[in-house]
Amino acid sequence: MAQDWRLFQGGATDPHEVETWPTAPPWRRFGDDARRRDEERGLPYLISDEDRDVVNMALHLHRPLLVTGRPGTGKSTLAHAIARELMLGEVLHWPVNSRSTLTEGLYSYDAVGRLREASLKRRADETAGSEPDIGDYLRLGALGTALLPADRPRVLLVDELDKGDVDLPNDLLTVFEEGEFEIPELARLGEGRTIEVQIAGSREKAAITGGWVSCGVFPVVVITSNGEREFPPAFLRRCVRLDLKQPDERQLRQIVTMHLGEEVGARAQQLIADFVDRRNERELATDQLLNAVRLRSSGVRVDQDVLDKLFRSLNEVDAQ
Repeated sequence: MAQDWRLFQGGATDPHEVETWPTAPPWRRFGDDARRRDEERGLPYLISDEDRDVVNMALHLHRPLLVTGRPGTGKSTLAHAIARELMLGEVLHWPVNSRSTLTEGLYSYDAVGRLREASLKRRADETAGSEPDIGDYLRLGALGTALLPADRPRVLLVDELDKGDVDLPNDLLTVFEEGEFEIPELARLGEGRTIEVQIAGSREKAAITGGWVSCGVFPVVVITSNGEREFPPAFLRRCVRLDLKQPDERQLRQIVTMHLGEEVGARAQQLIADFVDRRNERELATDQLLNAVRLRSSGVRVDQDVLDKLFRSLNEVDAQ
């Protein structure tokens, strides 16, 4: 008999220790299981021949790939699939929000921290005249790191650009067209001055001369959008556009099987069909299906009303 899945009972229940903590789904493993999570990203990426060809257009044209589609269609995962298959290293990730700016994507400079460090040094030794190395207080952002000169491109994921400021797409145009940018704080040090600065996603440093960063080969830029607003025509014409459709029932079975195994995939056919029927009536994401299948297959009892809660529309607003 399946055990009661409710670890937390609430009410006047006495404190109790859970003997066996639930095993995390493959996509929710952290710490010592980080390697397994990386392997999960390395699963085959399901894509139609038509969409595959659009991706290759962007690669050959060295243009940003603007990927649109509903939540859960695999927009962000596409960047990881490209990086893995073409052996282009770790994906550089820039999650965009309403406060994001072009400068944030390029670099950040902790002027206050450097000033504080200089002040502390002067207090400790009044004869000290050297300033802290500016490179220790300047870090390239994901976009700035992607534009570093290299023989092979890095993959840059600009996630949910439509959540950013209305001017951000236009601000990106010059960088995308020129493939370079200036760091004024370094340029002021002198044209021939070389400074080592920190880079995104690594403890390594990169040498920058004269305050300019110029790419040797344009990065593989994957820009995702949930379609919450339109982008300027000037921006759109500089991108290769890909609209990912929601996976059909056959593709959903493949996705469940890849993540949770063939046996689970075979047992989940009815749940998948139920999910597709509900998705025709409301906004649902593939993640919700995976969560439901995981609960149903984990050996605990899950009532239908629990699945109803998991399949709530993404646009549903709780009644006040």
